[in-house]
Amino acid sequence: MKRKIIEIDEALCNGCGACVTGCAEGALQIVNGKAKLVNEVFCDGLGACIGECPTGALNIVERDAPDFDEAAVEVHLNKPAPAPRAPAGCPGMQVRFEPTAKKAAPPPDSSVPGGQVIPSELAQWPTQLHLVPPKAPFFANRELVVLSTCAPSASPDVNWRFVRGRAIVMACPKLDRTEGYVEKLAAIFASNGIPKVIVVRMEVPCCGGLSAMVKQAVQQSGRTDLIVEEATIALNGDLIATRRLEV
Repeated sequence: MKRKIIEIDEALCNGCGACVTGCAEGALQIVNGKAKLVNEVFCDGLGACIGECPTGALNIVERDAPDFDEAAVEVHLNKPAPAPRAPAGCPGMQVRFEPTAKKAAPPPDSSVPGGQVIPSELAQWPTQLHLVPPKAPFFANRELVVLSTCAPSASPDVNWRFVRGRAIVMACPKLDRTEGYVEKLAAIFASNGIPKVIVVRMEVPCCGGLSAMVKQAVQQSGRTDLIVEEATIALNGDLIATRRLEV
C-alpha cells in the first residue's frame, strides 16, 4: 500500500547523525558514513527527523511500503544493539543497563591524590537526552534525574547523591539543540512508570530552562501523579536548594 515514508538523498547526506538522534523510533542509522532507513516498518512517516538535517537530505515521500508497526518499534528500542561491525552506527547509541551491578571500590592508585578511586554509580548508557530511546529498559519504574551537563563537573557529590539507583538523562538548555526535547521527555514520562523526576540544575539563570522543559513535558505527557523536584547546585559545587515543582 502507498503511505508516507522517509527518503534520504545520499548525495546530500554528510553523515552527521543528527537525523538518527531526531528519530524517536530508531528507524535511522549511519552506515558507511550515510544515513540509512534500517527498516521501513520503523518509520512512522511524520518526518520529525527532517528538522534535524542540516543539508536537506531528508524528505517525506509517498510510495509503496509496509505499514508502520508500533509493536515492532517497541521491541526494536528495547533490544540492546548488537556489537557494531565496522563500519557501523555510533557505538555510543547502544543501550546498556546493569541494574544489579555491584561495584567494589577500585584498589588504591598512586597516581590519584589520596590514592583512592571512587567507583561510578552509573548503571546505564547512553545518558545524553538526544541519544536515549524513549522506551529504554533503564527507565522502567525508576526515578529519573534530568541532569544539567555542568552539574557533575561542579559537584563531586552528584554521582552518589543523585545518580545512585536512578535513571538519568543529561541536557543543556543553552548549548544543546533542544528541538524535540520536550516531546522526548513527555514520551519517557508517559510510558515507563517513572514515579519521580528530579531536575539537577546549576544556579545560573539559563539552567532554569531545564526545569521549564520538564514542566512542559509533564503537562504534555498527561501524567498527573508524577512528582517533580528541583535541586540547585551552586557554582562552588554546594547543594543550595531543593524544592518540589508545581506542574
